[in-house]
Amino acid sequence: MNIHREGYKIILATLLILAGINIAMQSWLGEEHMAVRIVMALSLIFFILIVQFFRNPSRKTVLNENHVIAPADGTVVVIEEVEENEYFRDKRRQISIFMSPVNVHVNRNPISGVVKYAKYHPGKYLVAWHPKSSTENERTTIVIGGSKADILFRQIAGALAKRILYYVKEGDKVEQGAEMGFIKFGSRIDIFLPLSARVDVSLQQKTKGGETVIATLA
Repeated sequence: MNIHREGYKIILATLLILAGINIAMQSWLGEEHMAVRIVMALSLIFFILIVQFFRNPSRKTVLNENHVIAPADGTVVVIEEVEENEYFRDKRRQISIFMSPVNVHVNRNPISGVVKYAKYHPGKYLVAWHPKSSTENERTTIVIGGSKADILFRQIAGALAKRILYYVKEGDKVEQGAEMGFIKFGSRIDIFLPLSARVDVSLQQKTKGGETVIATLA
């Protein structure tokens, strides 16, 4: 299993802290004490959960300029027509993907093109499915200009996610499916499409970042 580079320090720190706790309890109570065994089992489960959160599986993206692919693993929680007021300032089709703590949290480019806009917004940490999380939570807004359309997407922090990372900047040429960022511990991504785009997913559908086609551009 590949581990994302953002997890190296956290995994090492977690391992050292858990090892210290278990060594201290064994020294205090003895290796055979029931409490020591319980803490050891819980420590192992917790450590496995931390490691799996930072997994970075390889994905095979079929490049297609007509397709918008899912930028993240998760569940489709919103499909609606909205007014996008930060960049386009007109009506767009919004698709939102919720990432639970057990999902892969690597974020990928939904289309190939040039980054036209990239901005970080500090903010609150409302639960990721809250209607106002898209405009009030900590977030980034990225716009990629593709051959068929400009696509805007937002990385949005949730109640647990308190660090959003993105690796692109304005002027960068990016490839569909390539890694563009990471969000730590539960979050959401909103994608804003032209109204002419055909939505290819449904509510509550599971997506796989870099592979699931969420829309087809006209």
